[in-house]
This record gives sequence, C-alpha cells and structure tokens, in this order.
Amino acid sequence: MNQKFTRTLGMLALAAGLTTMASSCTKDLDQVPDYSANAEVVYRDPIQIKQVLARLYATFAVSGQRGPAGAPDISGIDEGFSNYLRTYWQLQEITTDEAILGWNDGNLPSVNTLQWNADNEFVRACYDRIYYQVALCNEFIRQTSDAKLSERGIGGTEATTVRTYRAEARLLRALSYWHAIDLFGGGPFATEEASIGTTPPYKTRAELFAFVESELKALDTTEGLLAPRGEYARADKAVAWTLLTKLYLNAQVYTGTNRATDAITYANKVLAAGYTLTPDYTFLFLADNDKTAARNEIIFPIAFDGLSTQGYGGMTFLVHAPVGRAIPPASIGINGGWGGLRTKPALTRLFPGGATGTTDKRQTLFFTKGQNPNVDTLGAFSSGVLVTKYKNVTSTGKGGKDSNEQGGSGDFPDTDFPMFRLADVQLMYAEAVLRGGAGGSQAQALALVNAVRARSGAAALASIALPDILDERARELFWEAHRRTDLIRFGKFTTGNNWAFKGGVKEGRDVEPTRVLFPIPNTDRVVNPNLPQNPGY
Repeated sequence: MNQKFTRTLGMLALAAGLTTMASSCTKDLDQVPDYSANAEVVYRDPIQIKQVLARLYATFAVSGQRGPAGAPDISGIDEGFSNYLRTYWQLQEITTDEAILGWNDGNLPSVNTLQWNADNEFVRACYDRIYYQVALCNEFIRQTSDAKLSERGIGGTEATTVRTYRAEARLLRALSYWHAIDLFGGGPFATEEASIGTTPPYKTRAELFAFVESELKALDTTEGLLAPRGEYARADKAVAWTLLTKLYLNAQVYTGTNRATDAITYANKVLAAGYTLTPDYTFLFLADNDKTAARNEIIFPIAFDGLSTQGYGGMTFLVHAPVGRAIPPASIGINGGWGGLRTKPALTRLFPGGATGTTDKRQTLFFTKGQNPNVDTLGAFSSGVLVTKYKNVTSTGKGGKDSNEQGGSGDFPDTDFPMFRLADVQLMYAEAVLRGGAGGSQAQALALVNAVRARSGAAALASIALPDILDERARELFWEAHRRTDLIRFGKFTTGNNWAFKGGVKEGRDVEPTRVLFPIPNTDRVVNPNLPQNPGY
C-alpha cells in the first residue's frame, strides 16, 4: 500500500472524534495528499479496500508507517515501546506474578511494581494504541456502508466481499473496545456514526460492555463474517465467539452480573468448530506456527513476518527481550538478546519440581542456568528464571526468514502471537461450569482440563475446583497476555496474593483495590473534558 495513503488514512480516522493522537500527527495535517490518498478513489476499488483492511490487522503488529522505525503512528514514547501488542502484553504480564521487565526506561519500573499514575507513558501508550485502532476501524466502517458502496458503483459479489471486510473491521473494533473495558473500565466512545470533529462522550464500563456484546452478537447472527477456520489469521465467527466467551466470563467484574451460562454457550460454539490441540505444545510459539498443526489450535493470531512486519515491538520484543546471559541467541533464531524479561518464583512453583522439573513438558521453556531463581533485584537480568517460550526457529530447527541462518539481520521473527487458542477456550468452559453456568457438565469440564494437561505430559486430575483452573491457566497460558485479567477475576490481583516487588517492596505487598483499573491518561483528559478519572487516581 502507498505510504502516503496509509498516513492520510490515519488522519481521516483520527478526525472521527478521537483526540488522543492529535499531537503526534500535527505535521501530517499540513501536508497536501497526492491523488492516491483520496478516499473517494481508494474506496471505489475492492482491491485497495482489502489493502486498507490489511492495515487494520497490521496495527496490532507494527508500530508505524514505514518499519522497522522512523514514522511512528503515535508519539510521546519510543516507537518500539509504542507497539500495540507490546504495550498490551506489558500491562497484562509485568503487572503480575508471571513476568518482570528489568529495564529502567522512563516510568517502566512503576508498571512492574503496580505504582503507576495517570502520567505514566507506558500506560498512556496502550490507551492511545487502543483508540488509534478504534479510529482506524471507524473510518473503514464509515467508508464501506451499503450506501457508500452503491454510490461508488460497487455491487454484486464485490459488494458482498466488501461487506465481509466491513464485518471484520467491526470485530477488530470490538476487540479493541474489549481491551479498553478490561484495562481502563469506561472511556471515550465513538463509532462510524460520530460526526467528524466532535469530542467523544464518555461511556461507563457497563455501557461499553453492552456495545461490545451487541456488536459481537450481531456479527454472529446477521453479518458477513467468515465461517470458523475459513482463512488463517482472519477475524472470523470463531474469533467473535471466543471474544464473547471472554466478555461473559469476566462479566461479574465488568458489570457485577454472573454471565457464566452465556460463556458456556459461546465456548460450546468454539469447541464444536473443528479446532484441535496441537500435539506438541512448543509448536504454538515457533516461526512456522502458521503452517504446522499449531494453526489448528490457534483461533486468532497476530501475524508476523520477518520481512514484511518489521518493528521493535510485538514478537521482536517477545523473542529478544528474554534472551541473554547463558542462552545462545542462535538457538532462538536471533542475532542477540536484549536482557530484560524474566519470570518470578510464583509461576515456576506451580510446576512439579519448580523450574527444573521434567514431569510437565511446559517446564522445558524455563531456563535456569546461571540464574538466581528468586527475583532479588528488579533491574538485574541474572535475578529470576528466564523463559524461552517464543522463538524465531521453525519446528524443524530452521531459522526464520530474517535469521542470520537465512542471510537476514537476525532481528525480526516470523512467529505469530496466539492471542486466542483452543486450550484457552477449554479452560474457560471448565471455569464457567464451576462458576455455576448452565449448559455444560462437570464431567466435560474435567475432561477438557485433563486434555490440556495430557498434551504436556501432566498427570490427570481426579477432580477440579476453581483454584485448579487459575493454576492451570498459569501453567498453560503463561506469557500470553491473560494473567492480569485472570487474577482480577479470581480476586487475586491487589490483595492476599503477593509476589516479588509488587507494591515496590522485595517481598511484595497488597496494593490499593483501585489498581484493578489503569487511569485514564491525563493527556486525554486535558483535551476531552467529558472524561472522568478512575477512582484512586
């Protein structure tokens, strides 16, 4: 896609009533776009419309308009740190007992220690990313209405195809609004119906929940999403069902109402959609996870390619940042490690024998050589067990496209990030049953949990209770950006469950209950007087 076009498209989207990014793109507003940047031209061509849709998907993976750096989508923070997946992953993982990021950049240490405030640039970057994506999706949805298609002479099968693209954009927007609900509670709200240039109103958490629920149910029943597993990495009906399952499983937190029965309803849809567990757990996190049996388990990946999605966030971050000291970079398919990410004893203690046990194959992803198993120092890379979960190496041991082995830079991985996968849905089903949901069975719940365990060689459980589900989710899904949400749902995030450096002390301490939400960044409240602040900030 033409670089000028994508930059101008971003400006069109930002004009849709969302002001969070305005300061980062001021100079673009002074440019005169060339002919190719005209929306009336682009949206008359279904081929170019598909290219714009591809940009909506790519927003999760890339950080700017050029790659790997130099033309960022947002400003106020290093471009690599501003990547959507990277910002989201950090808020979901380094705030918990699963990960720690020892760098001293800016206010990053306060994210590790749950001491952030409304001026924290890492919190702000995630917020800004979410609403930047919402704005892009709004513009795409606005430009692909039936009225617009008719006006531009797009009909027949071409119109049907574009309606599928539009449905996908709505689903991607719902995903980002769910991230807003989960991380920030309420927030600014705009759809394709918003008048250009207006200041968006504030919607409460319950109101955003109702919107996302209605969007997802409409997409399931009346709109043109692809059938499950229709095309790898496309947002299809199974993605909508999985997101509904997550929405309903967390509804007690979001709205105060138990929706476990609804969670079971949509989990059952996913379970019947033909996905299968990958026989080898490690295949899910390798450079060819889009080609091996892993693709049969992955419901929705954030797709990466070492040649075409280059950047310093996303999987580049997740592959490089845990590597250093005794880990040979070549074994990970990269040219060198960044020495930042480690895990905490709270995670390794959940496995038989801790980090060095052999009963559960998931333990093989812990690296202990030369490492202090405890996190005694926040900034010391030697302090804490290392994790080699994500690699830029294929299932046959070959380096990815950009690896040194293939004549590349060794910087950028091919590994896709499995945002949603079957094992997660199986564990959600079991949890919803244990939370009293109707439409499922205890026997099926136990069988699904044991199937996940059996894949990694863990012994079968004779019975399950809710604490077993939380522990199994940690063992199965660690470092996959679920942990903060899980701990909050189980009442284990702020009090009564401490880990290293929680609250800023080595042994960990309880923190304020208001930490279950991040603050609305002050930068957005300054320009949007409709936005209140979350309690405690």
